Amino acid sequence: MTTMLAVPVYTTDGQRVGQMEVDPELLGGRVRPTLLKQAVVAYLDHQRQFSARTKSRSMVAGSTRKLYRQKGTGRARMGNIRTCVRRGGGRAFAKQAPFAHKTMPRGMRSLAWKNAVLAKLKTEDVLIVDGLTMSAPKTKALAGTLKKIGVDRGCVLATNGVERSLHLSGRNLPKTEVRPMLELNAYEILRRRKLVFTKPAFEAFLTRVSANA
Repeated sequence: MTTMLAVPVYTTDGQRVGQMEVDPELLGGRVRPTLLKQAVVAYLDHQRQFSARTKSRSMVAGSTRKLYRQKGTGRARMGNIRTCVRRGGGRAFAKQAPFAHKTMPRGMRSLAWKNAVLAKLKTEDVLIVDGLTMSAPKTKALAGTLKKIGVDRGCVLATNGVERSLHLSGRNLPKTEVRPMLELNAYEILRRRKLVFTKPAFEAFLTRVSANA
């Protein structure tokens, strides 16, 4: 029988009022470090523009004819005008873009997303906050709530859909990101020490992983 993983539920005042449970089998059953690394590397690869390029000696303009004869001139021997040792010539080991970005199949991306949450659950770094809503942006209020629940070294706050006031409240907090739950990826989940869900976001998360089981 599978042992359920418990996730503590807190109020915005920092009081623990209960817990919610999740079946680890819905999240892949076990932590898969190789899969998570592959997901992180693929994500970071896609953040690069790969726009840096320089011309090699085969790309610069100019004749391939030898500039002057090998012997008898008193000058150093020289090949064509494109050589890397001449001003205006090509670059040695010129920078070129890769043939393609690293990719992952959709099923592997989905499993990595769930497995990243499982990794946080295994280290007891997942929290749920009940009643965390804001009618207007209040950075001080959000910072106070996070401090009361023991989050002091950065976190990812997952919301159920776009919550503009929460997003603006967390925008100026160091090492804190506020993101809709469905837009998170494995890298963003693993990047910060704590993963904090609003209660509606965690309920939506359970519904999502149960439907895809």
